[in-house]
Order: sequence, then C-alpha cells, then structure tokens
Amino acid sequence: MPKEVIPINEIPNFQSRAEEFFPIDWFKEMLHDHPVYYHEKTNTWNVFKYEDVKQVLSNYEYFSSEGPRSAIFVGANSNDSSSSLINLTLTDPPQHRKGRSLLAAAFTPRSLKNWEPRIRQIAAELVEDIQENGDVNIVEALAAPLPSLVIADLFGVPIQDRNQFKKWVDILFQPYDRDKLEDIELQKQQAAKEYFQYLYPIVVQKRANPSDDVISDLIRAEVDGERFTDEEIVMATMMLLGAGVETTSHAIANTFYSLLYDDESLYGELRNNRELVPNAVEEMLRYRFHMSRRDRTVKQDNSLLGVELKKGDVVVAWMSACNMDEDMFDNPFSLDIHRANNKKHLTFGNGPHFCLGAPLARLEMKIALETFLQKFSHIEPVEGFELEENLTASATGQSLTSLPMRVYK
Repeated sequence: MPKEVIPINEIPNFQSRAEEFFPIDWFKEMLHDHPVYYHEKTNTWNVFKYEDVKQVLSNYEYFSSEGPRSAIFVGANSNDSSSSLINLTLTDPPQHRKGRSLLAAAFTPRSLKNWEPRIRQIAAELVEDIQENGDVNIVEALAAPLPSLVIADLFGVPIQDRNQFKKWVDILFQPYDRDKLEDIELQKQQAAKEYFQYLYPIVVQKRANPSDDVISDLIRAEVDGERFTDEEIVMATMMLLGAGVETTSHAIANTFYSLLYDDESLYGELRNNRELVPNAVEEMLRYRFHMSRRDRTVKQDNSLLGVELKKGDVVVAWMSACNMDEDMFDNPFSLDIHRANNKKHLTFGNGPHFCLGAPLARLEMKIALETFLQKFSHIEPVEGFELEENLTASATGQSLTSLPMRVYK
C-alpha cells in the first residue's frame, strides 16, 4: 500500500527558491532555539543537532524506516508491493541486510578502482569541450552531463541514451506538491514504466552475456544462495540511477557556485595545491549540500531525544542542519576547506542506511574538480546572474538549472 507522503516543504515554509537553496539562517535558528521541534501541521517531530540526528538515523530499535508515512517522494508510488530485497530504504535490519549486501556487490573498492579511469576520461572529454577565455554554463557543460554519462557507462547501456536517463530522473525526483499531486504521480508512473520497458531487455541480454558493468555485477551477486531477479535488478538500477545522477549533479553544481560566490580565493588555492581537493569535496558536502534529511517512525515509546515520543510518531532528521552544529564543527557557518573533521558530516546518512553510492559521488566530485582545475587557471562570476531565476525544485531541495561563469586558460 502506498505511504502517506508528508509535505516536508511545509515545515520550514521558505519564502523563496534562494532561501531554500541555502537555508543557513533557518538552520541556525532551529539549532539554537528549537533543536527538537514539533510541527503541528505535518504532525512531525524534527531534530537538528548532530547527536540527535545520528541517533534517529542509526538506532533502528527505536526509530524505524518502516511506517505508514514518509517524507520520501522519489520514484513512482504504486500499490505494487516491491520486493523486500529492493525496498531497502523502507525496511530495517535484519530484513534489509540481504538486499543491501547484494546491492553492495556493485560498489566494492575494487569496482571503484576499475571505474576511476573511465570516469576521468568522461570528465576530460567534457572539460575539453569547454571553450577557453569565454563564458560557460557549468551546469549544462559539466555538472549535469557527467553523472548521467558515468551511470550510463557503468550500467553498460548505450552512451547515447544518457539524455533519456536524465529525463527520467528529473521526473522521478520531482518534489511533493499538494496542488499538482495527481499530475506529478501520473508523470512518475509513466517515467517508471518507460524506464522498466527500456532496461528490462538489457538485463535479460546481460544475464545471457555478462560483461564488466554494474548490471552484470548485480546479476552475479549472491548472498546466502539468493540472487536478484531480472525485475529486481531493474528496480535496483532505478534506485542507483536516482542517487547517482540527481544528487551528484546537484553537489557538483553547488561546488562551483561556492567557488564563485562563497570565497573567490578558494579556486586559486585549489589550483596551486590539488592535494586539497578531497578535503574541499568533504567541506562542500558538509556546507553546500541541501536539503539532506530522512524520516523515521517511532517503534516504541521513548524519551531519547529529551521529549516524550509515542509509538507511531514520525521524526524527521535534518542532516544538512546537523552539519552546522557548533558542538561538532568549529565555526560551522563558515566554509573552511582545511577543516580537520569535515568528513564527519552526515550528508550521506548514518547507520544501516548509509548511502551506498557515497564513494562514487565523492569520486565524481573529486575528478570533476581536479579535471577542471587542470585546464583553467581562473574563474569569475558573470555579471547580472540572479540566483532566484536559475533554480528549480527537486528532491534535493532547489537545484541550479544554470550557473554561468567566465573561464580563463
């Protein structure tokens, strides 16, 4: 049965796209004044402090991924009871362990090492196409196409189909909108159907002739004598597609926005010392990735968050807010690529549901930045850029649709 969708955007009730894109003032207010906050209209408890968020995400004995309500509105909502092997985000241990173990077969350190040269080649080709000493829309030129091309390549599907992948992802990641709910759900169901019809024959063909790609890895994966069916593999790739395209594109675009508008000296510092790039990536994930959050349903009455919670209550853990917690990070409302502990951010979650694609996202962000730094000595904002007019709603909050900048060889 479909879950009731919590209209989570009504909790902060942002007044503009730009405010949602970087809600630093709201995070500050909630962390300082309302660290555990009950929102009456959505009937949700909300937590913002680092330790509280970590507790809600990891303590599945008290805070469950299973429940009749959810703030997740990604993919197509249907009455079809998806396999428990695939429905990983909606189950708790031990039920979800087998499916997660099977899925993890596609994200081993060996796989990442094998993929790195392919990702570097794709990034190099995209950066090479950017004209020197002129203006470029970095979202269109690099942030959007890189993750789509990488995922198409890693899945082992025709590279020319990457644009179709992005189209499906954009539809499946449309955020909840009460006024357009029926239309959005119909669009999502159609996109999911088209995706299934496209990928299913490819999975069948690869089962007969496996090769060196993620789909073949999922076909070969086995845990306790259990394997994925063809249908489950299609559903698994849909999860990976969403996580691998939308969020990574968002993170890369935000990184360039930060280099242009947060601290203009950073680009030169990174250009002169490429060894700082991995730490810069972590700081961007901590400081510039919004809005990362997860919901959990209270499994048994408890007061672990300092308030009386009842079985069935919903708690929303705001990871992007806890990344700004002064008890965990010094001067958290400032960007610092030298921050020693920034990898402790919870952007990718924590506990049993920690994002499986996190290593791939980190690698793509690192390679995108390194490749760009290698070619261009300097970047500048383009005069007249209006943030509000270049954002669109997505499951990751407000995403940049365009980010023009001037680049110099």
